[in-house]
Amino acid sequence: MNIAQASFSFDIQGNRKYLNQVEWRAFLDAASSAPPEVRVFCFVLAYTGARISEVLALSPARIDFDEKVIVFESLKKRQRGLYRRVPVPTELLQTLDAVYSVRCRQKRSSSTHKTLWTWCRTTAWTRVKEVMQHAGISGVKATPKGLRHSFGVLAIQAGIPLNMLQKWLGHTHMHTTAIYANALGPEERGFASKLWRGFSGKKENTSC
Repeated sequence: MNIAQASFSFDIQGNRKYLNQVEWRAFLDAASSAPPEVRVFCFVLAYTGARISEVLALSPARIDFDEKVIVFESLKKRQRGLYRRVPVPTELLQTLDAVYSVRCRQKRSSSTHKTLWTWCRTTAWTRVKEVMQHAGISGVKATPKGLRHSFGVLAIQAGIPLNMLQKWLGHTHMHTTAIYANALGPEERGFASKLWRGFSGKKENTSC
């Protein structure tokens, strides 16, 4: 594992670069009170783990209501035209449709391939930071990339197989995805508690 890979979850001072579950929920709560276009942008980032540039590239044609997935082009890879399908909650699809009339735009050839957001990357980054501030989240983790890292850590904690997570995140190599298994603090304790339950058949008693 090289330094660049090891830095996925922590910076050189050992600070977390991802939101834990409590912070992730606080971010979504704060996003819920943001303007509609900001709210849905934040929700897509949080629920898919996509890169900010990949979300900005979304058009109505990339929203699949039948399969309940969002299709992203993996923009960080050298070869263009590589796509991945990420399952999303039905409620997110409904919100996308309500805010951007996605179903109607899919029926019009003139708009089906136009991007949903017209922001530049800097504007999108600023909007996410504003929601982070409203949620009381600060530091290196309070960024769009922090949401991507959070998706990886929380997915592993939820028991998502590494090969599935690799596909959702658009990683070329499995060892890149496996870095998210190096989470510490409450997340690591959550992993360990599953092992303890396997030993004893009982849940950990956390009461005083």
